[in-house]
Amino acid sequence: MGDVLAGFHTVWEFDTDSVLIRFERGIRTPKLFQVLGERRIPYEALAAVELAPGKRGTVALRAVPRPGADPLMDAADGQLKEGSDPYRLVLPAEREVLAEYYADEMRAALGSSGTEPADRYLVAAPAPPRGFKAYDGKASFDGKSVAFRWFWTGASSAKWKAGDQNFPVDELAGVEWRSPEVFNGHLRLVLRDGADAAGCTPRGEQPGAADQDPAAVVFGLGYGLVHESLPFAAAVLEAVRAAEPDEDAMPAGPGRTVAALTGADKARPDPADIADRIRHLGALHDAGLLTDDEFSAKKAELLAEL
Repeated sequence: MGDVLAGFHTVWEFDTDSVLIRFERGIRTPKLFQVLGERRIPYEALAAVELAPGKRGTVALRAVPRPGADPLMDAADGQLKEGSDPYRLVLPAEREVLAEYYADEMRAALGSSGTEPADRYLVAAPAPPRGFKAYDGKASFDGKSVAFRWFWTGASSAKWKAGDQNFPVDELAGVEWRSPEVFNGHLRLVLRDGADAAGCTPRGEQPGAADQDPAAVVFGLGYGLVHESLPFAAAVLEAVRAAEPDEDAMPAGPGRTVAALTGADKARPDPADIADRIRHLGALHDAGLLTDDEFSAKKAELLAEL
């Protein structure tokens, strides 16, 4: 299509096979949008396109992602508030006719598989390294392993007894994210069968309270904020999927989608996906979230995959 549709905090740029969603940076822009920067969404990653009246003289155009197509939305598991939905474009009501035109154009571009769950991630997660402060510890992810470092002011005695934790990606089956905006918010790592970590709950077993589980960090007022912890969870989910070749590693339950890439997919990465990742790294570098050395190293790693 090659056109641009600008709304509040968000701009959609339409291409023949995808839509580039760019988020503004500003005081009133949701912090999650600012962290995401921009995201390219292939039409094959979408199940539907909706148009509905918004609040206070607005109209909302929303793309509905397919289950399993976007690690960010898999991790969110329907917990994002409407105003923080990265697939939602809010426009003045007088632009409804224009919004309907683009909605129809996008619907025409959707493939026949839109009603089926995706067998691989089609949208890139926010790239590592990532980290955030939870109430009881600091979580960090370098692309290969997740580390939890406990705070003496917040961690339970069970976590202190287990000690600081490090989880290689190939020992993980998924991530459970519970929004910090609700009671008992936390991020829990779901271990693969046979994975060994002190006091942690293997996949398939009923987990205990997150504040007692060394494979989880708990949120609290001002800790594990959505714009920090959700991109973290999405980055881990994407890495887990790439590292796990077996479909039986997919745990059941909300927020734990971990379908596998086939060997062919791993052997021949999509050049467009690599380009999107490099653009995202550039945005992080421009924002001061990556040093020059970190940006160069990560870019070299991605180029080496081609």
